[in-house]
Amino acid sequence: MATFQCRVVSAREELFSGEVTMLIATGSEGEVGVLAGHTPLITLLKPGAMRVQTANGDEEVIYVSGGVLEVQPKMVTVLADTAVRAHNLDESKIIEARKKAEQMLVNQSDTLQTNAALASLAESVAQLQTLRKFKNRA
Repeated sequence: MATFQCRVVSAREELFSGEVTMLIATGSEGEVGVLAGHTPLITLLKPGAMRVQTANGDEEVIYVSGGVLEVQPKMVTVLADTAVRAHNLDESKIIEARKKAEQMLVNQSDTLQTNAALASLAESVAQLQTLRKFKNRA
């Protein structure tokens, strides 16, 4: 199967760099699948799981909190706000963050707090979905 170069970078570190056969991520308009020879594209990423299939057939599942996906003829770059390999996600911490976000929604006093609570809730749900996808593949 044809391959292409892929880099996944967050503000803190480079999480992945190498030859891949496929990348699947959640873009602003829905799920995006990239294979070798894909048309050039730039799209915003939504929080969620990103799957990268390496040239040797292994699959990496990475949680991205948002960012930008750029597809060029021989290179795909993901510039993520935050990115974490799925196996490094801590389910108990995610569930605790989700509970705090839900509590913030109950105790909201202004629009700013509501928006922060909704963003936190969306992120924790996306992290849990990523973790569950990873566990189902392991």
